[in-house]
Amino acid sequence: MRFKSGIILVLCVCFCRSAFGVEPIYAFPIPSKMEFAGQPISMERYDMRERFDREQIVIAFNHSVSMLVIKRANRLFPIIEPVLKENGVPDDFKYLAVIESNLDTRAASGVQAAGLWQLMPKTAQQFGLEVNDEVDERYQVKKSTEAACKFFKSAYAKYKSWTTVAASFNAGMGKISSEKENQQVDEAFDMLLTSETSRYVFRILAMKQFLENPKAFGYTIFHDQFYQTIHTKSISVKDLVADWTVWASQHGITYSQLKDFNIWLRDRKLTNATGKEYILQIPDKDDLIFNPAKIIIHNPLWVTF
Repeated sequence: MRFKSGIILVLCVCFCRSAFGVEPIYAFPIPSKMEFAGQPISMERYDMRERFDREQIVIAFNHSVSMLVIKRANRLFPIIEPVLKENGVPDDFKYLAVIESNLDTRAASGVQAAGLWQLMPKTAQQFGLEVNDEVDERYQVKKSTEAACKFFKSAYAKYKSWTTVAASFNAGMGKISSEKENQQVDEAFDMLLTSETSRYVFRILAMKQFLENPKAFGYTIFHDQFYQTIHTKSISVKDLVADWTVWASQHGITYSQLKDFNIWLRDRKLTNATGKEYILQIPDKDDLIFNPAKIIIHNPLWVTF
């Protein structure tokens, strides 16, 4: 009976492939070594291989999210990369932002983390961001990246390891420092941590592998399927704004468009009792209409010509 059942199963598989065009699914190679922020990482140890493989599989086959990540990276990496460079933080930390938020600039968690870097309110304020009911700079791409850089550099001064710095961004420096002492190991890879933190650096490594060449994972995106660059002009605001709808109308855009390009505005007004200067972005009207000629590809390996 088992032999006959096996024959029937094989015949069914063959029929499905021929009748419905079902293709076989292949496992992706596991690299023997990788590099993160200039730090070589060996994948020869069994657990390192398996932990990386898990995250590679999740990213490669989570097609809807991974496809969006490529398109968003094309727009956001050109903003994030210069900030990392100016602050002396390795370029690979841009992949940490991908893991935190899938590069969704509106991302907000149930525990009050927000923005591309999913900063908690107190952490954001500690590193210089304004967070209140009217303004939340965690949603401002450049400023939140600068705040994240301050965290990274502070953690690197403590751990001297960029991979451990990455783990501490997820778990907190206090947790990593205590486990480093309790478990008598230096690298986060060697620590027994929560499932989320144990997976965290491997998710970053797998995302780096994926975004360096999505075509190797079977992803195909043509030039006109990317999102175009939308140019903006900066306008300074130093006074009270009683109604952002009125303000937007005076600058030729809708309230919705104002909030789309200035997500960090969290209320319909701005009290601004201290006279602080805020820089708002107003989109170029011509760029609001899709034009494939205005698409700029950040990484040639992302696009299929």
